[in-house]
Amino acid sequence: MSAATARRRTAIAGVSLSDCGRLDEATPYALHAQAARRALADSGLDRSVIDGFASAGLGTLAPAEVAEYLGLRPTWVDSTSVGGSTWEVMAAHAADAIAAGHARAVLLAYGSTARADVRAGRRTGTLSFGTRGPLQFEAPYGHTLVAKYAMAARRHMHRYGTTLEQLAEVAVQARANAAANPEAMFRTPVTVDEVLSGPMIADPFTKLHCCLRSDGGAAVLLVAEELVRDCRTAPVWVLGTGEHVSHTTMSEWPDFTVSPAAVSGRLAFERAGVRPQEIDFAEIYDAFTYMTLVTLEDLGFCGKGEGGAFVEQGRLLVRGGRLPVNTDGGGLSAQHPGMRGLFLLVEAVRQLRGEAGERQVLATDGELPRLAVASGTGGWFCSSGTLVLGR
Repeated sequence: MSAATARRRTAIAGVSLSDCGRLDEATPYALHAQAARRALADSGLDRSVIDGFASAGLGTLAPAEVAEYLGLRPTWVDSTSVGGSTWEVMAAHAADAIAAGHARAVLLAYGSTARADVRAGRRTGTLSFGTRGPLQFEAPYGHTLVAKYAMAARRHMHRYGTTLEQLAEVAVQARANAAANPEAMFRTPVTVDEVLSGPMIADPFTKLHCCLRSDGGAAVLLVAEELVRDCRTAPVWVLGTGEHVSHTTMSEWPDFTVSPAAVSGRLAFERAGVRPQEIDFAEIYDAFTYMTLVTLEDLGFCGKGEGGAFVEQGRLLVRGGRLPVNTDGGGLSAQHPGMRGLFLLVEAVRQLRGEAGERQVLATDGELPRLAVASGTGGWFCSSGTLVLGR
């Protein structure tokens, strides 16, 4: 590897969502393609520059099947599948490949009809991870994915005094952010009382503590720095990345109140050379309200056990929040078609470019934000990928 190649930086040059929400007639392949076309158009580059492709969750030979559908013949591929954090981990791998000279332009694409499939009876509403390997020892007890998160939330409440009202604040503020997002699925404001009085899903989570189910897709194009001059958009640079896998069975999780973001976040910040206090906003995987709260702690935005107090008083709001979080409304209110980590990157890039419209975040000096963090979570806090992005 030459010294010039070793110093090669990676930028995100194109981002887009496919149509999202209620898409009863769409197919996952079509959503992949729609998002990919839009992201390429956003970058202003020709599809011929794409020599890397990453995807997961669709097809027998992912990502080969999806690449074939898109008409791509990549010389670098990644099919890492670690749940919702897949896309942050893939973006980290892509940045490494670009730095090493193994690729110049890597496309990440995702599409899912999770909502339409349940509606049509093609699958059930309960996601099963099977009973092979270590999971066989937990399967007889029958606890679902949401129940595992609920158990972890209860542990945090027991140890640190976190309240149901504080967890509900996460959902309330996510919905307030979604109100300014025309692409969000749910935009009507909700109150803490409405969150607490909803149907119980898994104690302590009522319905609004849990992410919605939607259809939709997203795509992100990462490029080597020499391609930036040919792009239509201003570059958003990948400054630092981190990834971590901690467990698959609850019995192997050392502490229910600590997520793998404690490791992936530390690595990402160290490699970027920035501190949490310098971040202007955060996009955090929020399948459940507790996920947002504990990830904020583990990324270093507040101390361990202080997440409940941190999320109070509107601190996560786009308007007036100390640290705007999930500025599009997140998985709790905007859209959640499955492995949502790629949507975090799309929103982070739009914010850094100043393209977020009514929900645009501003830095403390009134200028556009300069630094963002996107942190995805997979499984039941089984894996984490974190990226620090800057313009």
